[in-house]
Amino acid sequence: MKINKELNRVVITGLGALTPIGNNVDDFWKSLINGVSGSANITKFDTTHFKTKFACELKGINAQDFFERNEARKYDPFTQYALIAVEEAVKNANINFETLNRNRIGVIWGSGNGGIQTFQEQVSEFAKGNGTPRFNPYFIPKMIVDIASGVISIKYGLRGPNFTTVSACASSNTAIIDAFNYIRWGKADMIITGGSEAPINETSIGGFNASKALSTYNEDPAKASRPFDINRDGFVMGEGAGALVLESYEHAIKRNAPILGEVVGGGMAADAYHLTGTHPEGEGAYLGILEALAEANLQPHEIDYLNVHATSTPMGDASELKSVERVFGFNSGMNISATKSMTGHLLGGAGAVEAIACIMATIHDIVPPTINTVQIEPELEGKFNLTLGEAQKRTVNYAMSNTFGFGGHIATSVFKKFVE
Repeated sequence: MKINKELNRVVITGLGALTPIGNNVDDFWKSLINGVSGSANITKFDTTHFKTKFACELKGINAQDFFERNEARKYDPFTQYALIAVEEAVKNANINFETLNRNRIGVIWGSGNGGIQTFQEQVSEFAKGNGTPRFNPYFIPKMIVDIASGVISIKYGLRGPNFTTVSACASSNTAIIDAFNYIRWGKADMIITGGSEAPINETSIGGFNASKALSTYNEDPAKASRPFDINRDGFVMGEGAGALVLESYEHAIKRNAPILGEVVGGGMAADAYHLTGTHPEGEGAYLGILEALAEANLQPHEIDYLNVHATSTPMGDASELKSVERVFGFNSGMNISATKSMTGHLLGGAGAVEAIACIMATIHDIVPPTINTVQIEPELEGKFNLTLGEAQKRTVNYAMSNTFGFGGHIATSVFKKFVE
């Protein structure tokens, strides 16, 4: 099939969210702008011997409400979360796949860990036995990272580009950027994208505790995620999924789709510095932001809202703001907020959920707050508008989202308010 030589305009026509502060987009958004924390004591396993005893778990979600029993047992929770979020996005986008060319519709999904819950369960069962390898026949397809994108395509019969991006905590932002590129290059008419993660289990909490990345503020879990605060001590684990339907403007107009916004730029780079730590000067973040701005054909002053990666780690928050200073300067008039202070860190799913926050900000002209930050670093005082404590109303024409991953992976995307 002939590929278009001119770049297509890429619009967003559907959103789906399954988060620790809301099980759909509307509830998620209401919680965001009201500053609701999703962090509480872990209920999924006994945390008696763990340094961290809390996380941002999903609430009120039962797989049996969405899947038949035999179907649910085939999917790890990260795939279940993906399917639930995608179903909302598809409904909101008013898609009737029977009327569309499904050879031109793809799925590009992101996840950092894939079926880590399944992996833990199966290895634990083997360790309890007498050495006889008795594994569930669904072990491998439940565990592999790319299975969510495959299952989504199977459910809807989508035969276009299909793969999963893995760039740790930048995974779903990377997926969105790849989906954006495939559509603007003319290689697909529509792509379902986003990301999911289900990491709240003994393996993940224990592993991140060992690397000293998680907060241990067990006294008050709801206030543990506190980006930029002088007393921040690590991130809070989150789980869930975010889904976006992207398509070419022409394709969306032809099927009379609701258009929620546009993707106008994406920048990817690398810190090339450390296994788990960010570059002290935010070198990769600086390059990613510049690339995203250049691709969107924007000047720094045109960004109204920046959703920062800001996980609430001592070094990570500081280095990111150094990159922001290099690009945007101080007191730029841009709002900055760290929504992980409410959702926790969804790892590979973070970029998708935060992209939804950015898109909703452009729709409603409201910037969600950064909560829990009581005393910011002295050197930051008065230099950035961190939207502390309360949401702020303002015109948001352009919103930018940063995500960074272990290994130095950088992904930055830019979203635009939709104007005919």
